[in-house]
This record gives sequence, C-alpha cells and structure tokens, in this order.
Amino acid sequence: MIHKRLDGELFSQMVYLGASNLHKNVKVVDALNVFPVPDGDTGTNMNLTFTSGVDELSRKESPMIGESAAALAKGLLMGARGNSGVILSQLFRGFSKSVTGKDSINARQFAEALKLGVDTAYQAVMKPVEGTILTVAREAAEMALKASRTIDDITLLMEKTLEYAQISLNRTPELLPVLKEVGVVDSGGQGLVFIYEGFMRALRGESMETMQQATVASVKDYDLDQLVDEHHNAQVHMKTEDIHFGYCTEFMVWLQHSTEPDKKPFIESIFRNQLDKMGDSLLVVSDEEIVKVHIHAENPGQVLNYAQQFGSLHRLKIENMREQHSTILQKEEERKTQAHSTAAAVQEKKLPYGLIAVAAGSGIADMFKSMGVHIVVEGGQTMNPSTEDFMRAITELNAENVIILPNNSNIIMASKQAAELAEIPVAVIPTKSVPQGMAALVAFNGSSEIEKNLQTMTEAASAVKTGLVTFAVRDTQMGEVDIKQDDFIGIADGTIVVSLPDMMESAEGLLHKLIDEETGLVTIIHGEGATEEQVSQLENMLEESYPDVEVEVYNGKQPLYPFIFAVE
Repeated sequence: MIHKRLDGELFSQMVYLGASNLHKNVKVVDALNVFPVPDGDTGTNMNLTFTSGVDELSRKESPMIGESAAALAKGLLMGARGNSGVILSQLFRGFSKSVTGKDSINARQFAEALKLGVDTAYQAVMKPVEGTILTVAREAAEMALKASRTIDDITLLMEKTLEYAQISLNRTPELLPVLKEVGVVDSGGQGLVFIYEGFMRALRGESMETMQQATVASVKDYDLDQLVDEHHNAQVHMKTEDIHFGYCTEFMVWLQHSTEPDKKPFIESIFRNQLDKMGDSLLVVSDEEIVKVHIHAENPGQVLNYAQQFGSLHRLKIENMREQHSTILQKEEERKTQAHSTAAAVQEKKLPYGLIAVAAGSGIADMFKSMGVHIVVEGGQTMNPSTEDFMRAITELNAENVIILPNNSNIIMASKQAAELAEIPVAVIPTKSVPQGMAALVAFNGSSEIEKNLQTMTEAASAVKTGLVTFAVRDTQMGEVDIKQDDFIGIADGTIVVSLPDMMESAEGLLHKLIDEETGLVTIIHGEGATEEQVSQLENMLEESYPDVEVEVYNGKQPLYPFIFAVE
C-alpha cells in the first residue's frame, strides 16, 4: 500500500504490529546474548519496555502523530529495563520530539524523526559501542534519510530502512569482536529489526490477525499466560461486581484430520468470531495442529461445547475471576497499607540521604539493609528494574539526596535515567555486582556532600574483584575457554575464565585466578544450588592454600549463582 502521509492512527498500528512481532521472538533475541549464562534477557527487557509503551499508547491513541508518538515515548521511558530497553526508549523519545505538534508527516519527515531518535539515543550513552543496537538504528536511519531524497512513499521508505537495518545487523560481528568470536549478531539490534518488520507489515496493510496467521513459530511456544497478563494491568481500578464474564477459561484444541467426518473444518476467523460473541479478552493462537484459546466467559460450557466440534480438548483450566479479583483487591489493599506504613516511618524525619540498592535473593537484600540501605529494589540479571521502579523508590524516600547502587551493568542506564528525571539530587554509583555494591556502602559517609560520596564510593567499588559461578546454557568458545552446555563457568569481573563439569572444581579454579599476593579478604556469598558442605569445602581450601587471607561467609539465597565471591 502507498502512504504519502503518516498520521497517528497508522503510526499506532505500526507500533502494535512491531510490539507483536517482538513479543513472538523474545526467546530468539534472548538466545543471542553473548554470555552463555541462564539469564540472557535482552529480548525480555525490550519486550517489557515496548509493552509499557504500547499500554500507554493504547490509552492515549490519537489521530495526530505528535500525540500518539508522545504517548509511546512516555510509556517507553517509564517502562525502560536494561540497557537495551533504555536505548529503545531513547530512540522513540527522539522520534517523538521530531514530530511534536504535527498531525501527520511525509516520508522525509519520517526519516528525519528516525535520525533524531538515533541522535537522542547516542547522547544517552556515555560510551557508545559500535556493533550494537545503536549501530543498527543509526545506519538504518542514515539510509532512510538518504533514500527520502527520491522516495515519497513511506511504505517503500520503511522497506529500505528495514533492508538496511538487516544489512547493518549482519555486520555487527565485524564491528564487535566478541560477537564474531561466539558467532552471533547483536541481540539488541535483532530486537530492533523485529520491531521494524512489524512496522513494515502494518504499512503494507497487514492486521494483527493476518500477522498471527503468518507466524512460522509453533503455537506450542506461546506463553499464553504472559500474553493475557499484558491486558490486565488495571484490575485494581475496577470493582468485582463490574466483571461481566466471570470465568477465565483456557484450553487447547487438538485439531482432527479430515478422515473424522464428525469434526468441522477449522477456519480461525470464523472460530474467533463465534467465540467473541461468548465473552471478552479473547485470545486465539493456532497452527496446523493445535489451537490455544483464552477467553473470559460467563458460560464456559458453551465455549467448550463449540470448540469441541473441531477437535479434542486438552489442558482445560477454568478459574472464577470474581474470587480472584477479590483476592487481588485484598492484596493491593495490604500492599498500600504496608507502603503507607513504610513511607510514614521514613517521612517522620526527612533523611539527609536515602540509599537504594538492587538485589536478587532475600539474604543479599538483608545484607544491604543491615549496611544501611533504606529500600532494596528486587531485581538483577533475570529481571532488570525499570526507570519507573527507581522513580517509585526515590519518591517513597523522603530524603534530601539519594544514592542508587544498581549492582549490575545492565541496570546502570535505567537508574541514571531515573536520576535525571528526579526532582532531588540523585547519584548513581556504577556498581556492576553485589560485591562492588557492598564495597561502595562501606565507603559511604553521611556527612559528606553527594559529589564527594559519588567519587569515594565509586573508587571503593572499583577496588573489589568479583567472581560469579553459574552454569552454561549452550556450547561456545570465549577466548581460550572451551565451554560445554551445563558446564559450571567461573566469571572474573565479567570475563569467563574457567568452565568445568564439576561446580566445586570451577569455584575453586575461579578463586585461584582471583586471589593474588595483595588479597586480604575473601567473602563467599552462597545461594541456591550450594550446600553447607560445599561452602565448608571452599573455606577449607582457602585456609590451606591462603592461610593469611581472611574469609567471611554469608547466605545470599540468590538464584542462578551458587557462589558469588568478593576478593579485596
């Protein structure tokens, strides 16, 4: 389809299909993460970020592209998670600035908006690294700007943009050696290409339904619960008696072969239209063999009787949503009461400093609290807190100054973005690990100015060495280390230095590489997957091999990492 102008409604359709295409391919993007650890999350971060933008857009969709783009940018900004999510939010923040106040734009203005988005994203990154999502976005936008000199059809221009984004993505291993070493393209760049593919399909006239029908992935791979949850963000704002369709009904239909004459032929559009008359919140996902259905219905039996005409029913789940909603309201009330009590306790006296730290594992959270942290934001590698999460924590603290310890390299950008949005001075100590966060806290001085604390805490964090033990999720090669799936890998300050089938051999090998003649203290933080006997084994090894080194042990209860080592 030819589009000489792009208004708010068409732009919204582009965003919806871009989000849908990214959502379908989250696992693909996650799998491209370079480190073979079980917490690759670029796709998850981008998906959660873009979903936040879509939620805001759906509430404020406008015929004017300026207003629709502003709604998307706001949602992305507040929902940004991880580096990839923050960069994605900045790309569309710049796009929004370019189209502010406009009803619609032409092809040239569309290309200029993409370019301003890239400029904004580059400005947001202290040290831009080429071979990443930034490169893909920049080179695609530059091609779009060049092509717009002769192309006035936005559909054709988007095709050219997508084409060059893919070319740029394929080149990322040549720009970033670690990608070439592992044999993958950049995960964030791949996520952006999936979004651009959705944009192009919308401009070509595809709908959400036709896009789903064109999906090549098996329906078995869909996480229906996650899809449904994205439509249920406002449950606490409704009354239980307002629920018109009271039963959440989920099931699978195994479609029968034509040799069974008692079963009707399955046509998804007809099937979907019929079920739509029986309830709301309908989701139908199908392939040649299976149909997965989610619907809110008042008469689940009617839905199941209709569906059974097309095949056999499996994995039935029917839940009373009125009961569930009453429980949700009760928990929300308890959460508000607890939050109010916490805020009231904090606000009794205005704090000169409020300390925020990110942690995964109740034991690590308790350790931070014992060291003076006021609010521990739950998160880490597997779930990066968003900008909004940090803004909420900053607001909850009635403090004159706030210091944030992200404790993960993939969380630093989101915390810095929150610091820029905050109305009070907020310093982000760029801690990349729990040990660095603890070292920074030891250096904190409540009597010093915030700039001085930023300097001294950053220096303290950089002086500690961090070791992590986890397991490999795939075969790969990192430098001289040959890694096999399910091996236990030892990571020293971000570099994999050992990979062995035995966890304890890997842990001991990692410690030997971290400890040198200047080491005076080793802290062992053990988590899920490590036993007391194994902890004692490490203590004995350290005592025998390094008698002059002091050893401290804590139970962090952290997931995925049986051992975290701090070496000072």
